[in-house]
Amino acid sequence: MMSDLIRVFGRIGLLSFGGPAAQIALMHKELVEKRDWLTEQQFLRALSFCMLLPGPEAMQLATYAGWKRQGIIGGLIGGGLFVLPGAVVIMVLALAYGTYGNLPVVQALFLGVKATVVIIVIEALLKITKRALIRPMHLILAGAAFVALFFFGLPFPLVILCAALSGALGQPGDPVPYQLPVGNLRRSVTIVIIGAVVWAAPFGLIAASGNSFLRDIGLFFSTLAVVTFGGAYAVLAYMTQEVVVSYGWLSTPQMMDALGLAETTPGPLILVTQFVGMIAGMAEGGIRMAVIAGALTLWVTFVPCFIWIFAGAPLIDWLDGRPRLRAALAAITAAVVGVIANLSLWFAVHVFFGEVSIIVAGPVQTIWPDITTIQPLAIGLAGLTGVLLLWRHWPLPLVLLISATLSLGVSAATGMI
Repeated sequence: MMSDLIRVFGRIGLLSFGGPAAQIALMHKELVEKRDWLTEQQFLRALSFCMLLPGPEAMQLATYAGWKRQGIIGGLIGGGLFVLPGAVVIMVLALAYGTYGNLPVVQALFLGVKATVVIIVIEALLKITKRALIRPMHLILAGAAFVALFFFGLPFPLVILCAALSGALGQPGDPVPYQLPVGNLRRSVTIVIIGAVVWAAPFGLIAASGNSFLRDIGLFFSTLAVVTFGGAYAVLAYMTQEVVVSYGWLSTPQMMDALGLAETTPGPLILVTQFVGMIAGMAEGGIRMAVIAGALTLWVTFVPCFIWIFAGAPLIDWLDGRPRLRAALAAITAAVVGVIANLSLWFAVHVFFGEVSIIVAGPVQTIWPDITTIQPLAIGLAGLTGVLLLWRHWPLPLVLLISATLSLGVSAATGMI
């Protein structure tokens, strides 16, 4: 039984390219169609539950499937093997990038990757828009979130909190009657307490070492882990602002390269946090610090995902009957549309122009590109990848390879490298 879990979830982890939609489809095929590990109804209810949680829903769905099969051990295997292959690849890529990332050849390749990522983010925006903007109020929330972030630079957690409150307070109705088993509730509370202790364990070692850099890494990515509603795209702009402006760990181009690399690996996109932690660690103290910072980032990012599943999965029926909770989470999802729209515009401007300034006028602040630094190659590559991904629906790894190769070839032919 355990060997079957390792084999199946190991396969899922190795093949989990293409973002949440492709990953969820792969799990449906492996767990529902090929095997009877989950019924169709169980799969859909679990997916709905995971989409309400902060963190990567595909990874949490894998954790739930493992938990349903073999309890907590099965959940650790399911979620762990979903993350592990991508984490290993990210570690190798981060160390290589930290060593060779400034070479002109590497930068030429990355221009093709970043041009493709512009289209990937737009595709994610289109998909979540269809799912999230169900009512007129959701459209208003999405627009308000975009304005709050793009024009006023409000903190992402504040935007999410306001959206949740507006959804909860605007939803009438009584909870659906459901007798919550006391044993399930006690078990869930116990798991949360133990999980919180496990989650915080590295901070004891950090405090003993007195390393302020690792403390900041741990605290920042711990905070990020509990506000990652709507997937990694939703928090990337906020993460970029904090990592680049507040902490100075990475530059804006490095942050954009991080997202591009994360798109090329298996596993959840939120593994971009591991890349960021490792590049920051390498700048702070070389390869050894990079590995430690990367491991710490993985720990504080993914341990909460296991806690949510192990504590919440036994309560799915009860949670499903809380209309105000569901309304709050639906409002958050709607606001995430505006958040990703902000990211789309921010990312496109930084890819298509060499220099971008921040214009401040009272409480309003916005980005403004220098039109003389426009990059026609990046725009052309984005147009090509848009056709291949959005219209022709070519596989993402193939499109990334084509775009990076064309970028390198054109750059070499025009003497840019």
